[in-house]
Amino acid sequence: MSVLMEIAMFPTDVGESKSRYVARVIEVIRESGLPYQLTPMATIVEGESIEELVALIPKMYHTLEAMGVKRVYSVVKFDIRPSKENRLKQKVQSVEQALQQSAKR
Repeated sequence: MSVLMEIAMFPTDVGESKSRYVARVIEVIRESGLPYQLTPMATIVEGESIEELVALIPKMYHTLEAMGVKRVYSVVKFDIRPSKENRLKQKVQSVEQALQQSAKR
């Protein structure tokens, strides 16, 4: 099974720059050992179950809380597909292949 979780989590009460806070959240994901991809707007994490990924959310929040953050904004989306694996890379490769085929026309 492959579960993709796209998550954006950052403080809203710390000024304009959020990078040091996002970096700490990414460290939580990195420490989980799960594959992830950082994007400009969110981070995508791949796991084998929704429970495995959901368990990361409070850890991420508590990391920000420990940094003195009082208000956090977060958006989470899931893509669950029981019959597939390694979709973090395969989904991108599939689109790149379609682009190549389209360019040959």
